[in-house]
Amino acid sequence: MIEEEIVLSVIIPVYNEEEIIPELYARLTSAVKEVTKNYELIFVNDGSRDSTLPQLIHLSETDPQVFYINFSRNFGHQIAVTAGIDACKGEAAVIIDGDLQDPPELIPEMYLKHKEGFEVVYARRAKREGESYFKKLTAKWFYRILRKSTSIEIPVDTGDFRLIDRKIIDCLKKMPEQNKFLRGQIAWLGFRQTAVLFNRDKRRFGTTGYPFSKMMKFAMDGITSFSDKPLTLVTRLGFIISAFSFLVILYAIFSHFFLKQTITGWTSLIISSMFIGGVQLISIGIIGEYIGRINKNVLDRPLYIIQNTNIKE
Repeated sequence: MIEEEIVLSVIIPVYNEEEIIPELYARLTSAVKEVTKNYELIFVNDGSRDSTLPQLIHLSETDPQVFYINFSRNFGHQIAVTAGIDACKGEAAVIIDGDLQDPPELIPEMYLKHKEGFEVVYARRAKREGESYFKKLTAKWFYRILRKSTSIEIPVDTGDFRLIDRKIIDCLKKMPEQNKFLRGQIAWLGFRQTAVLFNRDKRRFGTTGYPFSKMMKFAMDGITSFSDKPLTLVTRLGFIISAFSFLVILYAIFSHFFLKQTITGWTSLIISSMFIGGVQLISIGIIGEYIGRINKNVLDRPLYIIQNTNIKE
């Protein structure tokens, strides 16, 4: 018997989502069945410490269209999505977070856009419910700074919730970066892209897996992966400070020999030394970020380790 081809894969990274798995599964299956009966749900368990994994195993035993990938530890959201992309077999795939802030009910509308000929259909947030003003503001500025910093058109106010064609999936598998920034990689690939608008719901269960420290790391990955402008900024800053210092030296010599006044002042000396030292440390830090990413790619370790899965090779 010839197996029917998978029309749509849904990739769901999950981390400590035990309270929401039943509702997530019900809403996902209801939404995907509006598109096709030939689908697969791929849950990627990113090192959860609660009962998320047993629930996923139970779902896979009762529903042959449910698959799970269980990591040996927490590798991070972007790596979890990458594992789902590596494993999916669909003609198209939807990436959606497992916290239900992104509504599964949007999937049929995204698929209709895909049938119109778009290889990428991303969900753009019109409203963000249940998030602090600080997080909304930093997210807004991050997307706009990223757009200004890079030569590619990365859509603003979007996350990883999107539908991608098999062409995109195959291209992503050929991109071996260790520091993944998938929405940037997808934008870099090009193809026909469009958006659907939605209102993002607030998180009802658990706590976010993206605290401020992870958001900062994610932002750094995005900027350093697709822009060398921080390095250009460091170079320009070095020239500006060198020119300013040279002018100060000329003024000191002129003051000493012609005005017969020697510049004195402990405060001005300490302030200038601390300023230049701070700039040097920032510059070294920026350069170090790029070198660290080069080192990761040179080591070429596996992106993730799978402890167990019900997906056959």
